[in-house]
Amino acid sequence: MAYSVGIDIGGTFTDTVLLDESGTARLLKTPTTLNDPSEGVNNALALAEQELGLEAGAILKDVDYFGLGTTVATNALIERKGVKTGIITTKGFRDAILMQRATGHWAGRELHEVMRDSARRQAEPVVGRPLIREVTERIDYKGAIVTPLDEAEVRTQVQALLDDGVEAIAVCLLWSFREPCHEQRVAAIIREMAPDVYLSVSSDLAPVLGEYERTATTALNAYLGPAVRGYMTNLNGSLRDRGLKGSLRILDSGGGVITPERCGETAVSILTSGPAGGVLASAQLARRLGTPNVLTTDMGGTSFDVGMITDYQPVVTPVQQVNGYRVLKPAVQITAIGAGGGSIARVVGGQLVVGPTSAGSVPGPVCYGRGGTQPTVTDADVVLGIIDPSYFLGGSFALDREGAERAMHDMIAKPLGMTVSEAAHGIKSIADHRMADLLDTLTVGHGHDPRDFVVYAYGGAGGAHCHQFGAELGAQSILVPATATVHSAFGAAMSDLHITAELSDPMHSATWDAALDAFDPARLTRNFASLEAEATEELLEGGALTERITLQRFADVRFRMQSKSLSIPVEAGALDTASIIRIMDTFANQFVELYGSEALFLGAGVEIVSLRVQAKGKLDKPRVQHVVSADAGACHMPTSRPVYLGPTYGFVTADVARGTDLRPGDRIQGPAVIEHPGTTIFVGPDQTAVIDELENTVIRTSQKDA
Repeated sequence: MAYSVGIDIGGTFTDTVLLDESGTARLLKTPTTLNDPSEGVNNALALAEQELGLEAGAILKDVDYFGLGTTVATNALIERKGVKTGIITTKGFRDAILMQRATGHWAGRELHEVMRDSARRQAEPVVGRPLIREVTERIDYKGAIVTPLDEAEVRTQVQALLDDGVEAIAVCLLWSFREPCHEQRVAAIIREMAPDVYLSVSSDLAPVLGEYERTATTALNAYLGPAVRGYMTNLNGSLRDRGLKGSLRILDSGGGVITPERCGETAVSILTSGPAGGVLASAQLARRLGTPNVLTTDMGGTSFDVGMITDYQPVVTPVQQVNGYRVLKPAVQITAIGAGGGSIARVVGGQLVVGPTSAGSVPGPVCYGRGGTQPTVTDADVVLGIIDPSYFLGGSFALDREGAERAMHDMIAKPLGMTVSEAAHGIKSIADHRMADLLDTLTVGHGHDPRDFVVYAYGGAGGAHCHQFGAELGAQSILVPATATVHSAFGAAMSDLHITAELSDPMHSATWDAALDAFDPARLTRNFASLEAEATEELLEGGALTERITLQRFADVRFRMQSKSLSIPVEAGALDTASIIRIMDTFANQFVELYGSEALFLGAGVEIVSLRVQAKGKLDKPRVQHVVSADAGACHMPTSRPVYLGPTYGFVTADVARGTDLRPGDRIQGPAVIEHPGTTIFVGPDQTAVIDELENTVIRTSQKDA
């Protein structure tokens, strides 16, 4: 039997999908080993072998495809565990990365982090000013050499960095994306002087407009590269030593998978590797179910991550904001807040506050019994009766309800003068409202009608809360995928090869009407052809077949004097004047959808900033036909239990169904609890759940279910 494996290493659990050639998917979860993520991978594989009745170490020889979502780059950045890094830049531009275009104190941060002006802080620089070295050279915006490169000075500055003990060097010179000769010569000198130093060159990594963003991207890649390359080399080697013959692929941020070798070269491309997997899995499921517009919601132990799918395609942003830095690598657009199952509740100034601080997996919520002392959202779900302490993770991980109740009483209920049940309901309500507010902001706030969307709820904690935040949003329906508990891992198992190639060759028009003359379709066609050839070559090197490669073109367009651009799809083939008109019309329509017709100012000039090609190589994978969850099977299942639903309903008797016993077509009237080995789904009093033909749980309000 041949298998495809998908693994997602999260902050709390390591999730695994094991898909066989018949289309049966087995879902497995093991605690994440934060000190050594590879140990969590080995534990997941051991659990898979146990499920299949195989000898230890036997499964990898039958694995044709191994997909992995990882937080190794993200963790190294957050924890500042990258290597000592130096930067070589153009004389006079040393401080570009330090000033961060005045966005470092708010870029990528949550609202509560930027509301208090006195508490704002710039992100800690990954490269200190003494390690940023300037060299004499200058290329202008047209790509002409104004000042030749002083190679003797380059050697002096490189040696100074080596004497300071740097392990990586980033090279980012002004306007190098227009003419890279100086930058490439600096790189050659560094390779000659220090062949073992990790080298990151902006004209190779991000040859696009944006001095600060290009510098930040190149520097972050150098800072993270050695750790990512080392991790990938060790992981690939250990899996091969244990018998893996199939391909190993890593989820990247932009919508697919890449080779481990590619990860080592472009570490910044996997900064949001894990969360992207869930959105990609949702896009595949949306196409099978015919739901073109989807809000993806991933509620895990630490955060609540939201993505958007429109017309069956994940929304991708050309620039991502990570830890205060703007990174020029495309990423599936994901917005996160600190509202996970491990979000800590506390009383501050007589008010109940939930999150963003998380208990994580160690020590975790109080009910985990691992030393946690502060009540969390998961503790509240246990106290309310939504989660059965004896059936957590299929009965393999018993929870301490009494401990959760004591912590809830001592730290929340008693200070606020309420019962333990009321305190737990308050915690859940705050978390649910925060999630609903985020969904409202991402839909209504960007010109979308929530009623046009289906909410996909996954992650270990998503099923227990989606009945509330989905209904509050007013979405068409709420769908909990059959793979919900390991949905991002499913994305890693099912994703295709992915490469993005981009360049900047700016074109400017002083007025809107003059764009037809200013934008040269032949020049655009040549640039796109070059990018397509580059992307196709990389896919072929990664194992893709020519006949299974698809290419998508995009142009980043903006009004002149604006800093933000819109990504506009561009048709294939040779472009002409009609193509330019279609690009402009699409840009105007998108602009109105996002900002309103009043903001559209056609009297302003317009420019095409950069071009991008997204290339995918489709991989052969079996379609999922049946889902099997690991189940301890030793727990007695009650047919009902009391659940507290707040002052409106009080305690209600909720029917309890074991998810593994349900079949397509089954209907469950709320209030009810559906218990799966990896997650719990709650159906509200006015809601009905239906199991669809793919074993997903679809929740609708009673009036919508008619």
